[in-house]
Amino acid sequence: MENQMKGYLFRLLNHEELSREEMKTILIGITHSEYPNEQITALLTCLQMRGVTVDELLGFRDGILETGVSAILEADRYIDVVGTGGDRKNTFNISTTACFVIAGAGYKVAKHGNYAATSVSGASNVIQHHGIKFTDDIDKLNRSLNEAGIVYLHAQLFAKAMKFVGPIRKALQFPTIFNLLGPIVNPSQPKCQLLGVANLDQMRLYNSVYQKLGIDYGIVNSIDGYDEISLTGDFKVTTNNYECIFKPQDLGFAIAKPEELVGGATEEEAAEIFDAVLENRALPAQKNIVLANAGFGIQVLEKGQKSIEECIEIARESIDSGAALRTFKKFVELNS
Repeated sequence: MENQMKGYLFRLLNHEELSREEMKTILIGITHSEYPNEQITALLTCLQMRGVTVDELLGFRDGILETGVSAILEADRYIDVVGTGGDRKNTFNISTTACFVIAGAGYKVAKHGNYAATSVSGASNVIQHHGIKFTDDIDKLNRSLNEAGIVYLHAQLFAKAMKFVGPIRKALQFPTIFNLLGPIVNPSQPKCQLLGVANLDQMRLYNSVYQKLGIDYGIVNSIDGYDEISLTGDFKVTTNNYECIFKPQDLGFAIAKPEELVGGATEEEAAEIFDAVLENRALPAQKNIVLANAGFGIQVLEKGQKSIEECIEIARESIDSGAALRTFKKFVELNS
């Protein structure tokens, strides 16, 4: 197998691209410990220096899903709202909060997440902080989806391949192809996704990825570098139906100040903001940011048939009526 990897590395050094099938084979080989760490390190470095292609990313995705635990959910249409992370802005848990607002509005959500990598509190941190026990028990997961409208899939229980590259990724200290995989390896493979990206290069990459996967999607990026709609300035949205740059004012929102998005210095502070939004006592900017992200998520679920203004109002009603909070309480009751 080492000789096979040698061939791949020579091709990469020659600026050639690997096929989707070859990348899948490599990923499966990594989980069988077929290659020395030095070769995996060289592979990740070559890909990072040249830039990952759509097929290379999809090949690793195929391998992760095949070697991992799948989550077959009893619902046809549900969404995941997720950010690529790595924007180093330490925002509060905007995507996770938006997921409960969307579920509160009567839609189904399968949130895939992990512990924080570059911020104080990741999705798994804030969920666990509320006493949730992570599970890959499919009956429990489906019960949560059916009765609360939302299920949480803790990445480490599903993507078994990641533990094989953990020490290498830690040692390398720079982002690799694995940083791009998080948003597209949800083990339930949702047909709808709202993704926040930190830059426009990532937006182009995922736009092509989602088109190949054939799902309904929205990709958002705040021009000042947030991997979500931050309302701190203009933001770009790309979906199956349109590509557009919005100003917060276009949607009736005031411009937010960066300090109003900060998730705090501790997990407790981040959880307090999450609670405040769902209990409708957050800062106006915090609530507005969640409404904007939830609104675009709802528009994806509605296949773009509803205007973004309508979708934001649906999200607003979810918070104002207490439905989002009731959904969260039901979720905690089912998953603690």
